[in-house]
Amino acid sequence: MAGWLDRLLGRGKKEAGEMTDDRGMQAEGMAQETEGKAEQQAERAEDMAQDARDEVAEQRAERDIP
Repeated sequence: MAGWLDRLLGRGKKEAGEMTDDRGMQAEGMAQETEGKAEQQAERAEDMAQDARDEVAEQRAERDIP
């Protein structure tokens, strides 16, 4: 969830920097937006890994039932 917020805030800073011709704010916004994208990708990867672990555990439980 934090990744989504970072992307949103970063985009806002980037746009504000463009409007005020503040290159520092633009760069900060771009960096924050990129960080948010990376966080979202990591969150998706963690979710996929957990889903795979859950599926394996479920298959083992079904196999072990007499």
